[in-house]
Amino acid sequence: MIFNDSPRLVYQRLFRPRSLAVVGASANPAKPGGRLIRNLLQNEYAGTLWAVNPGAPLPDVATVASVAHLPEAPDLALIAIPAPEVLPVLAALARKGTRAAIVMSAGFGELGPAGKAEEERLVVLAREAGMVLVGPNCSGFLTPAYAGKFAGILTRPIPGRIDLICGSGATMDFVVEQALVRGLAFSNTVNLGNSIQIGIEEILGLLDHNFGPDNARIILLYIEAIRKPTDLLRHARSLAAKGCTLIGIKSGVTPAGARAALSHTGAMATPDRTVQALFDKAGIIRVGSKTEMIDIACVLTAAGGPITGNRACVVTSAGGPGVMLADELHRQGFDLPPLQEKTREQLRALLPPEATVANPLDCLPSKDGLRTRRILSLLNAEEGQRLDVVVTIDGAPGIVDEGEVFRETLQAARTGPLPIVPVICSAATSAAKLAAFRAEGGVYLDDEVSAGRALGRLLNRPRLFAPPERPRGYDPAAVGRALYGWTGAAAPDAVEAILSAAGFRLPPQRVAATAAELKRACAQIGFPLVMKVAGILHKSDVDGVRVGICDRREAEQAYAELAAIPGAEGVLVQKLITGVEVILGAVREEGFGHVMMVGLGGIHAEFLDEAAFGLAPLSTEEALGLIRRIRGFRLIQGVRSAAGVSLDALADALARLSRLVVDAPAIAEIDLNPLKGLGGELFAVDARLIVAAESSGGN
Repeated sequence: MIFNDSPRLVYQRLFRPRSLAVVGASANPAKPGGRLIRNLLQNEYAGTLWAVNPGAPLPDVATVASVAHLPEAPDLALIAIPAPEVLPVLAALARKGTRAAIVMSAGFGELGPAGKAEEERLVVLAREAGMVLVGPNCSGFLTPAYAGKFAGILTRPIPGRIDLICGSGATMDFVVEQALVRGLAFSNTVNLGNSIQIGIEEILGLLDHNFGPDNARIILLYIEAIRKPTDLLRHARSLAAKGCTLIGIKSGVTPAGARAALSHTGAMATPDRTVQALFDKAGIIRVGSKTEMIDIACVLTAAGGPITGNRACVVTSAGGPGVMLADELHRQGFDLPPLQEKTREQLRALLPPEATVANPLDCLPSKDGLRTRRILSLLNAEEGQRLDVVVTIDGAPGIVDEGEVFRETLQAARTGPLPIVPVICSAATSAAKLAAFRAEGGVYLDDEVSAGRALGRLLNRPRLFAPPERPRGYDPAAVGRALYGWTGAAAPDAVEAILSAAGFRLPPQRVAATAAELKRACAQIGFPLVMKVAGILHKSDVDGVRVGICDRREAEQAYAELAAIPGAEGVLVQKLITGVEVILGAVREEGFGHVMMVGLGGIHAEFLDEAAFGLAPLSTEEALGLIRRIRGFRLIQGVRSAAGVSLDALADALARLSRLVVDAPAIAEIDLNPLKGLGGELFAVDARLIVAAESSGGN
């Protein structure tokens, strides 16, 4: 972390300051400084508060004319003044001894190069003074301790509810607006603005280092730029291990143009896939919209934590929505087990004859508060050990008091063992009763299919895997020796040595540069053969491969054709391997380390774009999960009478390759395309390896 002081002190200053100074304070609530003062007072900030204003004293606030007149250094300064005045004020605060500041002022890097240069001056000053600097161009912090936010919606923070960390003030407010309607409450809402010194990674680090019983277990992230991927990875994994669920949006991942890459993996590992690999490794549930983020937070809050199993029951007062939810739950991997006969008998006694006593349980619109209580009590008592979650669907049918239904659902969720997730589809008709439901602490979703998807995201959330051990038969010293001295595309003999040292099997092969060498290679290896042009990376692009060479005459003809290709540096003569083809690869992404890829191999790798991606290093269990993510992975296993590849052997190969690039970060790109064979007999039939001049690390 970049802080001079301990994370505990920095956290206290930013989230629980004992004293505050508002620079640019005003009695006019139309001004940012005026809104800050109003919000701090209305939310009853309990610490020492100073207003810095060269004009008339403000009512109800100790006012000084300048930073120099402050009686002591405040824990935190909130700066809301014109951009040109920020640097001298920050310098004055540094001289006073203040070690934390939030700059709300706009007019910096978002306006262009001159503003960026001014931002750099702010960073230099803060670094030299040992000051933590948030912003500029941000709306501020809202925590249980203080309302240091001048724009957008203001809530009453509740310790332990939801933390929201955003790189955009407007997005933060829009998330809060939509979440409040559903009954969610927030603990800390943080807008970081331009993040010139402190970004989302540092805030996560502070939450991680200061985690305790009062901290939120749900953390929502809106990220525009990932500046320190390894920090994000480390702190997110640590928080997830402590029981937090992190849900994140990463915007701005569409590439402006095609990237130039020398390997298939490099071409296919787009920025979006790299971010996904990072989020998966970090245990962050990645979503694409505010609505999806809020849906998942609602399920977590209503259920009292993550869903631990896939056995669900649907209790609905309307048949159609119940069927749609059941369909979506099935798509997400949930099972809707039949209820026990003794449960069904008791339900028949409670419900009209027309009700469907099954799972989904269609109770009809006549399900009132009393029936709701008895149904949910019965499910808790009789099915509590056979189910993992109950989802209720209700609305305003006009023949019962839906407010009582909502209330009894909430009470059952609080008193019974089963997590109960309410879906309420009558936001307009039941507005007043939903307000009462929210006031009692109720949380709900407003669409049954969205509820099913949110449940699925939690059921299938990224898992945290322990760092893998080094694979058997892997020789790191031999890898280093074989790699030593190479830059650019490694020669076939070097690639063979590196892969052999890593424990990969290669077919018998020789590089022939003359007709005599071709003759010896054919005699040593034996037919049938594959022959490939050496010295050219994308061999199929230049018609540089000949397959099924059965005798010496065919070999001589193939040699003549391949050696004549411009750029050829000989011909690779290789034993023909039959079986299933897959591609394994890795590409180094600056700051992220290596992104691993596994997919359908051969010439179809990029054409089908059918692959899965993860961040190195991978355990064999993690690698197996990636393989199963490929839509066509059953083709790899073998279909009908066709033999396939052992998934365990393939997972070992992928984990082994990930260890190679972690141990040798100078490898910029590597493809094994194809890795080929049947069962557990897999061979690196073709490989290309690009070595960078210097290693950027990151793994």
